[in-house]
Order: sequence, then C-alpha cells, then structure tokens
Amino acid sequence: MKKLKMIRNTTNISKLQIKRWKFSPTLPNVFMNGIIFTKIVKGKSTKSKSHQSKLKKIFENTYGLPEVTFKKKANATIAKKAIKVAVVFSGGQAPGGHNVIAGIFDGLKKVNKKNILIGYLGGPTGILENKFKIISKNVLKKYRNTGGFDLIQSGRAKIETYEQFGLIKKNFLKNKIDALVIVGGDDSNTNAAMIAEYVIKEKLNKCIVGIPKTIDGDLKNKYIETSFGFDTATKIYSELVGNICKDVNSSQKHWHFIRLMGRSASHVALEVGFKTQPNIVLIGEEVLAKNMTLFKIIENITDIIVKRSEAGKDFGVVLVPEGLIEFIPEIKKLTSALNDVLHKNSNIISKFYSLEEKKNFIYNKIPNKLSDLMISLPLNIASQLISDRDPHGNINVSQIETEKLLIEMVYRKLFYLKKKNKYKGKFSPISHFFGYEGRCGAPSNFDANYTYALGYSATTLVLNKLTGYLSYVKNLTRPPKQWKCGGIPLTAMMSMEKRNNKNKPVIQKTLVNLNGNVFKKFIKNRNKWAIGENYISPGPIQYFGPSDITDITTKTLQYECFENNY
Repeated sequence: MKKLKMIRNTTNISKLQIKRWKFSPTLPNVFMNGIIFTKIVKGKSTKSKSHQSKLKKIFENTYGLPEVTFKKKANATIAKKAIKVAVVFSGGQAPGGHNVIAGIFDGLKKVNKKNILIGYLGGPTGILENKFKIISKNVLKKYRNTGGFDLIQSGRAKIETYEQFGLIKKNFLKNKIDALVIVGGDDSNTNAAMIAEYVIKEKLNKCIVGIPKTIDGDLKNKYIETSFGFDTATKIYSELVGNICKDVNSSQKHWHFIRLMGRSASHVALEVGFKTQPNIVLIGEEVLAKNMTLFKIIENITDIIVKRSEAGKDFGVVLVPEGLIEFIPEIKKLTSALNDVLHKNSNIISKFYSLEEKKNFIYNKIPNKLSDLMISLPLNIASQLISDRDPHGNINVSQIETEKLLIEMVYRKLFYLKKKNKYKGKFSPISHFFGYEGRCGAPSNFDANYTYALGYSATTLVLNKLTGYLSYVKNLTRPPKQWKCGGIPLTAMMSMEKRNNKNKPVIQKTLVNLNGNVFKKFIKNRNKWAIGENYISPGPIQYFGPSDITDITTKTLQYECFENNY
C-alpha cells in the first residue's frame, strides 16, 4: 500500500486508474492451477485458406501444423528451465495491450520465477536496433488494466529483407532470446509467420508466437472470434456518437457526418450503429457488392435528407467507415492505378518539390477515365489520395477526409434539387473523425480479461515450444472462466495478395459478411433508423456494477455466436 501511495504522489494519475490497477482479471478454468497443469492437445493438420501449393513452398517448415487446444492436466514436457521471452507491439494501438504483457509475465513467473520478459521498444524497429527494456513486477504494476502501448510503444516497420532477418538472428543470439511474442494485426502476424519460418530454417531453436490485435475487428475467422481492442474502441466511439445523437435531437438543426476508424472493413461502423442507431450507416462491403458509384451513394444519402426535411427534420447523423473510399468501385480502380504509379516511379516522384508537380506527373500516368475522375474530386481529396503509402503498401485512409467529400457532394446534389424545386430544407452539416480517440482507451472488463488470457495462452505455446502459432481464446460470449484457449498455425489463415505490385503471403482480413446474421440484423432496422429518432446514448464504458452492464460483449459477437451456435 505504501508503494501505491508513492506512485500516486509522484505521477499524474486519476483515481479511476488507481482503481483499475486493483482489477484482477479472471482466468479461464484451464489456467486456474497454472500453466504446468495445462496440457497440449493436438488436432488435425491445417491448410491455408487458398493458394495451398504456393504457400506450402514459402512456408516449408511451418505449413500444415495442427491446431492445438489446452486441457487441465499435469504437463511433464513443459519447459521448466529458465528462459528469456521478448514481446513486441506492432501496428496501431489497441486497448488491452498492457494486459497481454501482464498475462505473459504472470504466466512465465508462475512456472519459474527466474524466467525473464523483455519488451522491444518502438515496434519491430526495436528488434532490429536491439532496443529493449526488462519488464519487472515493479515496472509492470502501474500499467495493468490501463490503455495505450506506452510501456514499450509500437511501430509499423515491416521485416522482410535478408539484412533485416540477419539482424534478428544476430540480436536473438546476442541477448539469448528463447521466444518472441508479436502482438499485432493481420500484416504484423503475417510478419510473425515469416520470422517463424526463418528461425526454423536457420535452426535457431527459437519460438515465435502471435497475438490477434486490432480495433478494426477484421482479424477474425473460424479460429479467432474477435481481435482485442474492438470491444473497448467501439464502446468509446459509441459514447461519442451517442452524445452527438443526443445533441442533434436537442438542437434539431445539423447533419453530423462522422467518420470512424476501420481501414479495410466496416465492422466498427456497424457495431457503433447497433449501439447508437443513427439515421444512416454506410457499409463499404455493401457498396462494393452492389457496385455502387459515388453518385449513387450521394443519391441514397440525399434521398433520406429530403424525406426527413419533408417531415420537418433538417437534422440527422451519418456514420462513415474510414475505408469506405476504397470500396467505391471507380475509386478502388483509381487507388489501384495510383498505387502502381507511386510504386514504379517512387524515385522520380520523391524529387518533386511541389504537390502540383506530383499531381501533374501522376495524371499523365493513369488512364484518361481515372484521370478525369481524379480531377472531378475536391482538391483536398485528390491530394490525400496521392499521399505516401504505409510500409505494407496500404493507402493512408485515416488521412482521407471521406466525410468532407460526402458533405461537399451532397451539397451539390441538394443545390440541384433546390433549383428543381424538389428540396426546400436547410442543410447545415458538421464533420467529425473519431479514430485516435478510441485506440488507447482504458480497456473494458471484457478486453482486460481477454488480453490477459491471450497472454497466458501465448506463454503456454512458448513453454511448449510451439512456433508459428497464433494464440487464441474462444467461447467469448460466456463468462471468462468458461473460455477455451489454444493456438492456430499462422499459415492456416493465409492467402496470396498483390502488395506493392508483387504477390505476397498475407493473413486475410475478414470483411463484413453481407449474408451473415450481423448484417441481416442491420438491414431489418436501418429504414426505421433513417426516418425516426431511435437514437441511443450508451454512455461511457462501465467498470463497476452489475455484470449485465459492465461485462456485456459487442452486438457483433453476440449475433455471430448466435448465428454459429456457439
């Protein structure tokens, strides 16, 4: 207690954070007696989602491994000799990351107090530059159940060159690292699979394990029910959107266009839609499936605006998924063409001094129809579309103000309708982007428990020397004690995709299933939401109180589990 007071007096911390330090995550029953009483059960061998022959050649040593589950039983083969494990955060932040570290740390120490955990600093770059810190009980205690990745930070560097793999080998041997746990999304865990294959090929006797992380919710499949951080982030966004719904229904004079983080899938927008019931929720996957043009999207939005205006309601709320722009067919073709031009001419383009020079060069390199489309877009959007790509070759969708693009084009459409005497209302729009607000929030009880269990599960894989696996926890709609844990080979989730003009192995993102239960629930409700004021303001994340309030899972997970009967 004296130590806690010392921290309180020397650090700027909230009373809530002090309370959260005291929260004790609930472990699944399989870990209740410790990892040494957790036995590995191997299932059938696995295969990749597609491109089996190509991926088998790339991953000669790790392809086809069996899924493993854990059961309560003494494990005589587990590594009891002291080992050194490293952990690294890769990619964007997600609530619960510190509890992953806590789960790994506690799991290791319970088996052998001499086990050591280090954290590489600043993401994968920390591995290459050999920058790390030793994680001790005292270092970790003020980070338990807190948001952010500030204990060791994160980064987006991609490890793929011969020289980079050589540095990994050098630093692993220099620091006597026995295992590495990579906490990341689909791209980061693809990287984990490549590193796992490398260490086996080099006979380094090192274990590489991944953990599923992303607030986007797109790292899920039949093995992974949800990625950590999605629950907390969508609760934070829902509080913000719910507050705006309250405001718009109070003032009744603005249209709020809200872009939500989620670069490739619309899971976040859909979940927040369920929690707040705004007037319009755009779903990128539906736009692509129906081959909807940008004009058609604008037409659909203006139809609802006009109908509400005719009922005396010149106000409303629109949710826009961050990745929407990449789902619009003509924009998708445009960004693909831009990616090719930017990649092939990177040396020339890097020498241009002005944005105007860069634009003119690119306009002359893409087909005329796409060039005309680019010119027709608002100048700020056109500029954002040619911004630098991330290390994985992805467009920086967080920098593209899609909500402002929609506002400007809705303006144009309503102006046209006004001239035709088909619209007499007042359109007063306000734009928002909720992204970074949700990535580092204090984890919900669900995410605090989930990430701690993922850390324990990863440690179990490490101590059993199972390399090339992703830690998983299933049965998530039930109480934490009933959760099931295990590991799935990283290659079982892979396919081949074109990245930076080359076909590369990747863990597939899971988009919104338009035939699934979640989307069907949305379809049943959206017409009612469009015309009425069925707004919900869910309030902030709850940590204390009845479990049916504090520990509820996402609507997405509830509907999916109902659909799959688990």
